Amino acid sequence: MKILVTGGAGFIASHIVDNYLEADHQVEVIDDMSRGRVENMRDDVVYHSVDIRSNEVAEIFKSGKFDVVNHHAAQMDVRKSVEDPVFDADVNILGSVNLLQNCVKHGVGQFIFASTGGAIYGEQEEYPAGEEHPTRPVSPYGVAKLSIEHYLHYYHVEHGLDYSILRYANVYGPRQNPYGEAGVIAIFASKLLSGEEVVINGDGKQTRDYVFVDDIARLNTLVLGVKGTYVLNAGRGGEDDVNRLYSILKELTGSTSEARHGPSVAGEQRRSSIKALKAKELFNWEATIDLEEGLAKTVKYFKDSKLREEQ
Repeated sequence: MKILVTGGAGFIASHIVDNYLEADHQVEVIDDMSRGRVENMRDDVVYHSVDIRSNEVAEIFKSGKFDVVNHHAAQMDVRKSVEDPVFDADVNILGSVNLLQNCVKHGVGQFIFASTGGAIYGEQEEYPAGEEHPTRPVSPYGVAKLSIEHYLHYYHVEHGLDYSILRYANVYGPRQNPYGEAGVIAIFASKLLSGEEVVINGDGKQTRDYVFVDDIARLNTLVLGVKGTYVLNAGRGGEDDVNRLYSILKELTGSTSEARHGPSVAGEQRRSSIKALKAKELFNWEATIDLEEGLAKTVKYFKDSKLREEQ
């Protein structure tokens, strides 16, 4: 198949690109490089340094003749969405609609969408949340992701575009950007390895469902080319708090520094976890890498990166 991956030089989507190529698919990437990194790019992939809101997207679709679009390009920082909801909506909603319009115009058969299993459910009624849990997002980021899900339903009903919506838990692993505001594991691992102080927001008892990126890339491969419409949670179903993450990472890095607790952050949920019932039932998918194994793989990646930088 011919696949267009948006955000394909970024953290999660670059792993998906790898999986698609290993399965002998053709891949092109759109990435404006605001979050993408040159070291994630491959020589055997065509990259378009284009904003998904741009008119240039139409030309890429016209010449590409894609079978599938895998959409990961996004403004992905929940805190940024709270600070600037207009920008968040502009990128995440209007950019996605631009892609959908081009899918319909140029005969794309399937749209795979990276949604959110954390922000979309809001303050949960049950833990972990299944796909049928009410969607009551409490951040503009979550609102935007839910809006795109509704757009996908419209485009399927009106234009016959098949889609798979993947509601991710908190994804972590190699290639995650340690310099932004999102991605607590990458941030902590990088700082601990560099001997910098780690700041934990609030009391550190806020919990998330952490899922390793290799498991997520595998799910994106399993849904590739399927007919119909699917909404799938993608998580481990567990809850781990920030204090526990810090404790494990401190041991793995051999750090002796103590964390400092800072103020809580506006818009941050207290608890979040999801169960991947439909992914297991329909695609025999479940997360296979537990937290300790995934954190060890992640720390090794950042150690190796640090050594390369020092050479």
